[in-house]
Amino acid sequence: MTTEELPSSAAGPAPDTTSTRPGRGKLRIYLGAAPGVGKTYAMLNEAHRRLERGTDVVVGLVETHGRAKTEALLDGLEVLPRRVVEYRGAQFAELDVDGVLARRPEVVLVDELAHTNVPGTGSEKRWQDVERLLDAGIEVLSTVNVQHLESLNDVVQTITGVPQRETVPDEVVRSADQVELVDIAPEALRRRMAHGNVYAADRIDAALGNYFRVGNLTALRELALLWLAGKVDEQLDRYRSEHGIDSTWETRERVVVALTGGPEGDTLIRRAARIAARNTGADLLAVHVVQADGLTDANPANLSRQRILVENLGGTYHQVVGDDVPRALLTFAKAENATQLVLGASRRGRLARILSAGTGVTTTALSGSIDVHMVTHEQIGRGRRGLPRLSAGLTLRRRLYGAATAAVLLPLLTLALTDLRGSLNLTSDVLLFLLAIVAVALVGGVWPAVAAAIAGGLLLNYYFVPPLHEFTIAERNNAFAIVAFVAVALMVSAVVDLAARRTSQAARATAQAEVLSTAAGDVLRGEQALPALLDRVRETFGMTSVTLLERDPEAGAGSASAESRGPLGPVSTAPAHNGSMAGLSGWRVVATSGTQPCARPEEGDTEVPIDDLALVLRGRVLPAEDRRVLAAFAAQAVVALRQRRLADAAAEAAPLAEADRTRTALLAAVSHDLRSPLASAKAAVTALRSPGMQWKDAERAELLATADESLDQLTRLVNNLLDMSRLQAGALAVHPAPVGADDVLPAVLAELGPASRAVQLRLPDDLPELDADPVLLERILANLIGNALRHSPADRPPLVSASTLGDRVELRVVDRGPGVREADWQRIFVPFQRLGDTDNTTGVGLGLALSRGLAEAMGGTLEPENTPGGGLTMVLSLPVAAVPAPPGPMR
Repeated sequence: MTTEELPSSAAGPAPDTTSTRPGRGKLRIYLGAAPGVGKTYAMLNEAHRRLERGTDVVVGLVETHGRAKTEALLDGLEVLPRRVVEYRGAQFAELDVDGVLARRPEVVLVDELAHTNVPGTGSEKRWQDVERLLDAGIEVLSTVNVQHLESLNDVVQTITGVPQRETVPDEVVRSADQVELVDIAPEALRRRMAHGNVYAADRIDAALGNYFRVGNLTALRELALLWLAGKVDEQLDRYRSEHGIDSTWETRERVVVALTGGPEGDTLIRRAARIAARNTGADLLAVHVVQADGLTDANPANLSRQRILVENLGGTYHQVVGDDVPRALLTFAKAENATQLVLGASRRGRLARILSAGTGVTTTALSGSIDVHMVTHEQIGRGRRGLPRLSAGLTLRRRLYGAATAAVLLPLLTLALTDLRGSLNLTSDVLLFLLAIVAVALVGGVWPAVAAAIAGGLLLNYYFVPPLHEFTIAERNNAFAIVAFVAVALMVSAVVDLAARRTSQAARATAQAEVLSTAAGDVLRGEQALPALLDRVRETFGMTSVTLLERDPEAGAGSASAESRGPLGPVSTAPAHNGSMAGLSGWRVVATSGTQPCARPEEGDTEVPIDDLALVLRGRVLPAEDRRVLAAFAAQAVVALRQRRLADAAAEAAPLAEADRTRTALLAAVSHDLRSPLASAKAAVTALRSPGMQWKDAERAELLATADESLDQLTRLVNNLLDMSRLQAGALAVHPAPVGADDVLPAVLAELGPASRAVQLRLPDDLPELDADPVLLERILANLIGNALRHSPADRPPLVSASTLGDRVELRVVDRGPGVREADWQRIFVPFQRLGDTDNTTGVGLGLALSRGLAEAMGGTLEPENTPGGGLTMVLSLPVAAVPAPPGPMR
């Protein structure tokens, strides 16, 4: 399964002037759900295909992990020598970037993109080395597992229980020209492992029983597929935008449900969710159209509740502004490539439905290839609350409606009154004409009403004021009546027009406040504040793209650094939209939403500058009344950016603070725990060496025992510190082998001395062997039993028991001491933590932390549990050693 980026002339940094091939090299990544799926194998096959076509291909670095079939594919390929780096007395082979640049191949293979380089190689991460090669115009083939993607790292740890220390930013992988998923069924991968094609024989059983369980592999496979589907969506949206395609492509079901803010919204959302659930992988989107002239029956409480309902059902909530509701709905649906649109049946009364087709009918007529579902609900026919739509504003359409009303109503009224000339007097005629003028003012505002008043005055004069059919007035009272009629009509029209304008302004202010409150909610709800805010701006104003730019004084001088420091902190250039254009313009992209982002403010249609930042919109020029709202959005974007950078700074400072805390605790602990045994040993040795002192044999033996015990305590302390540092650095060697608990425990008890004679052992005779490192297992049990001896009273010694649970053996070390509160259980596993001196005999707070680390290194766990009757039980769980198959019959 492969995704390919379409070429873009603006993508990539400035060409390297020293390269014979202009432009940035292409990056192709082989993505896998787990180790062993065949990423490196697929990459080497591609290298052979390129080589057969005459391409200059070299191997920069490929990790075969001892797999014979993978190593066989290296034959026939030019393998560049690696760079050997010495670090802490050991030698490591890393990618030789300078060697690759000097060789200048067309294509280079660089395995394991997320790898962390050994200090001293230049770049911290291998993906940064790959960036150097790409900048030089060299095409790179690389590999990465889904668990190494930064955005999925915590999810994978939750699923597998194994933390991943090496990660690669998602943007690096998303910016690749091609991402190919190397897929294999979980059962097939497990068979491949069982056949020895992935790991060595001594690691197969532990791997199959832990990380490579069917459930884990299935979940990782789904994560990889979903992540790749998101990248495909981005590419499809970009392609449709670049080629001006607005018709729906039914590549995946997307169900849009329209919400009016009425109580029927809950029914519509659940109905749309059921439609989406029938199609695996379908998206659910809810949209509410805020009309520029106000939507009088939109209940904010209903919308808030419905938004939560949509998100609980796995959908997303959106809000757009539009005068024409059907067109706004369809514009949003087409922009999201929606395939189905769910609307509620009209709540208007029967007469209103006769006079106007309504939103549902109009939307259905204009929907094109989008399927429209009209859903019935309990609110049908109950009408809308608030003022009728006609009094909501004074648009051009309203004025045209008013003029048409005057053109039709005045002649009809004149004909009707002519027939009733004998029954009605002039006063009644004037009042009826005045009523018609008020109706025109209600429909079209002041100017249609003024025109209607003048026309009405002429009609009254010509048809109803003597002498008839002449534009003359014989009596003074009749002249006064006509003048008063025109004056009253004009004043009523002005009042009606003013009220309509005030209503329109209030409705627009309400709509703007609703949009801003929704945007503020995105920030306060903890969503990715800045991207969510830019998405909201783009959706609200119907823009193609919204980009937040920051002025970069260094960029104008040709700086190509990927990160610099602006007024609010460091800013990273978006990899998909950076390049020489943004650098030379003096601006850099901070964040963007939509397709075709702007690299400079002048490329957009609307710009809101804020200090050294600029919010740039592309799509259309916004009217002046919308710029105030846009300015508020821009201010919120600055706040969101500042919050993000403060969070990043805090995240960067957290490890330093933790390291400082650990260093302080270590110094305090060592200063205390190192001083006591040193002082005791020093005092004992000094006393033995004192001239003139005659010691009895018993006294000499006691002093020697004191020195020996103190030195043993120092040895345990130093060993624990060294092992903890190896664990944290990932350099602890583990050599698992079949070992029996009854073989290890006697050595542990002998090491603990005479005090261990009281320890009770309760081991079943049929206890299977463990798959563990014997030396590390002794260290764990010595720490646990020594800790239990310290806290158990003399009359109630510790107990060590064992049992089998499935494919694991559980060893329990039970003490009868005061115990530890359940709320503090996890704290006792933190290095250098003291809870009433509840750690092992070294006292530094390392014993339990080290024991858990050693257990996890062997594929096991160490967890506390309450002891019935008081005390604390430590449960060590380790995998059962594989039983060798019996030999076949002899022939």
